[in-house]
Amino acid sequence: MSEPDPSGTKAFGLWSAVFLGVGSMVGAGIFIVIGEAGAIAGNLVSVSFLLGGAIALVCGYSLSRLAIRYPSRGGIIEYLVQGYGEGFLSGTFGIVFYFAQLVSIGAVAKSFGTYAATWSTTTASGHIDLLALGILGFFVAINLAGAAVVARAENLIVVFKLAALALFTIVALLYIDPSRLSIEEAPGALDILSALGLTFFAYQGFSVITNAVEDMASPGRTVLRAMFLSIGLVGVLYVAVSIAVFGNLPLQEIIRDRDFALAEAARPAFGDWGFRIIAA
Repeated sequence: MSEPDPSGTKAFGLWSAVFLGVGSMVGAGIFIVIGEAGAIAGNLVSVSFLLGGAIALVCGYSLSRLAIRYPSRGGIIEYLVQGYGEGFLSGTFGIVFYFAQLVSIGAVAKSFGTYAATWSTTTASGHIDLLALGILGFFVAINLAGAAVVARAENLIVVFKLAALALFTIVALLYIDPSRLSIEEAPGALDILSALGLTFFAYQGFSVITNAVEDMASPGRTVLRAMFLSIGLVGVLYVAVSIAVFGNLPLQEIIRDRDFALAEAARPAFGDWGFRIIAA
């Protein structure tokens, strides 16, 4: 947990908080779910992303109100304590929350291993697991190096990540084949809901905004606006990415390459180097 700024200066304005939220959400989640969710919902995966964004907005509103009422860097854990007291229920829910975060981190690391393995001649499960462990070790080392190193590393990674996705989306949208976006056989509501369980995962991270509430000059105004803006911007990006992917690849190819469909969708516009850059 970070210490208060001794100068008394509040570090987070509106756009700083928005950038924090966007950077926390736009991570490996979109790389993981675009192919998996597309294999379930087909060309309607963009609807699942829209629904996921709507649910994230509702959750974000609730968290924002809690953050204003109970400002704390403890975030969700603090709200559990406020709601249930310091006892069995809050402790149990807190442990479940931490385990959920561990599962999420594991899934993201596995996704990195899958994408990174495309740079080599083998995609064997053991090779992917080693790469996943390697990236976990890398970020553990960064965290051990101190807050300043973490901040610089996060900024560099977020800028690279957003730039790569934005460039891919803008150019790939120019190369889409409209016939690939036609829905010959629309999936059922159950398929869209099943995909929703995956697409919502790509929004995970918006709650980080509430952890910074004590560092905001006007938390009553900033936290809610930052939450809505960040989720809205990410939702637009995800829908655009899903259209770009499905407009550049046949559904059968997306299903076949679901583990790295986003990188595969870069080939028509950027060639092999586009695939390599997105896979990185």
